[in-house]
Amino acid sequence: MRIGFTLPQIGALAHQAHEVGRFAKEAEALGADSLWVGDRILAPVEPTVGYGGGDGIPDTFRTVLDPFAVMAVAAAATERAEIGANVLQAPCYAPALLARSLTSIDLISQGRLLPGFGIGWSPEEYQAAGVPMKERGARLDETLDALEAWWSTDPVEFEGTHTRIPATYVGLKPARRPRPPIHLAGYAPAALRRAARRADGWLPVVRPGSEPFVPDSVNAPMAEVRRLASEAGRDPSELGLILRVYPAPETTLDEVVGTIRGAGRETDVAHCFVELMNVAHDVDHALEWARKVLDTAR
Repeated sequence: MRIGFTLPQIGALAHQAHEVGRFAKEAEALGADSLWVGDRILAPVEPTVGYGGGDGIPDTFRTVLDPFAVMAVAAAATERAEIGANVLQAPCYAPALLARSLTSIDLISQGRLLPGFGIGWSPEEYQAAGVPMKERGARLDETLDALEAWWSTDPVEFEGTHTRIPATYVGLKPARRPRPPIHLAGYAPAALRRAARRADGWLPVVRPGSEPFVPDSVNAPMAEVRRLASEAGRDPSELGLILRVYPAPETTLDEVVGTIRGAGRETDVAHCFVELMNVAHDVDHALEWARKVLDTAR
């Protein structure tokens, strides 16, 4: 099992922004295989839609560092660990700007970028980004098309319903060819179809401390993704998955380790990462969590 961790980006850890590089370097030295960021734009005072089906927004989301800046710092501070995005709300970004940022991070890391995309759930975040939320699925599809063009041709020219990139020279392409492996999140039927047609992998999530680990919560949707991929003429064996392990506050180390071991035994998961924003109160505490997980989960 390859095991990674989120970077100090969200919640209490974000107050130690100057420690992002140290965390990345020391976590890699401990054996972390990947380092990840999330993407929260707002923490609305009166949310139209609450987080995770609830009524409100966790206090943790009031303090968030920019994901691209954090990835760039981690990329520069490390040599081996992959740098992942979990997950970028791609429809909220202009595709050309998203492509430029991700290409830069991929090159800084010498080809270790793992871009993960989703569509989010917050109407207020889409309002702040100036993007109609009802278009988010179509915009994600178009963003994937634009990224493909940006990363594969020179000059680049793209014309879509929502995006136009005039013919332009783009001399920098990702180090990992033909492009960084794209992973997509989401459980809705449309999200699974998109992962099957467009992605290199899927990003399921489990929540130790909030709910017991049920292998079929990973296995059944992944089987559907692979079935849909086969229908679309793709080789389903080429689609991977990376498991997002999201401990609730007060979750114990044993619960997290048990979830990782269970996934390793009872699913096809061979790569996971642990979200630390709810369990670590500072960077040293986050590194202690990383050390203990790596020492006991493998």
